[in-house]
Amino acid sequence: MEISFENRVAIVTGAGNGLGRSHALDLARRGAKVVVNDLGGARDGAGASLSAAEAVVAEIIADGGEAMANGANVTKMDEVQAMVDATMAKWGRVDILVNNAGILRDKTFIKMELSDFEMVLDVHLMGSVNCTKAVWSLMKEAGYGRIAMTTSSSGLYGNFGQSNYGAAKMGVVGLMNTLCLEGAKYDIRVNALAPTAATRMTEDLMPEQALEVLTPQSVTAGLVYLVSEDGPNRTILAAGAGGYAKAMIVETPGIYLSEEQQTAENVAANWDKIIKPDGAEEYTVGSSQSLKFFGYVSKAKGVSVNR
Repeated sequence: MEISFENRVAIVTGAGNGLGRSHALDLARRGAKVVVNDLGGARDGAGASLSAAEAVVAEIIADGGEAMANGANVTKMDEVQAMVDATMAKWGRVDILVNNAGILRDKTFIKMELSDFEMVLDVHLMGSVNCTKAVWSLMKEAGYGRIAMTTSSSGLYGNFGQSNYGAAKMGVVGLMNTLCLEGAKYDIRVNALAPTAATRMTEDLMPEQALEVLTPQSVTAGLVYLVSEDGPNRTILAAGAGGYAKAMIVETPGIYLSEEQQTAENVAANWDKIIKPDGAEEYTVGSSQSLKFFGYVSKAKGVSVNR
């Protein structure tokens, strides 16, 4: 059964090129009314132009869809709010938000100016915060919402020369982890996409043969499912070149040390047991870690410390 977005309204940031463009086109093809947001700057965030967003809107309209272009800077809450207000005025609802806007300012940490670190965090992390904040109450009132963050293997695993980008991309995972809990009772589902694709952001970072198979469309297939009515909640979906996988943050069972054993030396002596991956679990709420440790204490002392 084909996934449809008839009568749904989607906002896609950074949708003038690359992945955002691909996301916007597919959502529109499946019936969504789409706000194509793009500041129109260079890869490092410099400059601004609405022409890229307008070109995507023209494609959607030519294919029989509905779309509007918007040049809001996601780092500026007043512009983001104006974008959402314009969307509500035109279509009366916002069902889907795809936080895709991003920039790159790569340098090794020792050579990186703090202004470049802050700017990348501002666009990727605070841009996602601003856009999500602007639609959150609308989705809560409607009892429905689908939000996708765009994370990266650079945040999940690290990448040389991308301390700013990696920090921002792991930040949106933390944002997702809490928002999915707060939005669950209102059927607001929040997921994250970790893409690998040939785009303006990666064109000089990968060999040509790799870029040929890393199509934006292969990533968009995963994104479309994440924001669909039957999509998951609190999932990090890695996607690229036709490959799809779930990335997870897990915790090993670890060990328990009694009060008299709780020294740095004993931590060192038991290090292999602490990091042993057998039985590692994915937690869906922060208190699970505390409950595990309390359980160790209860077992060791024969008393209950749980409330």
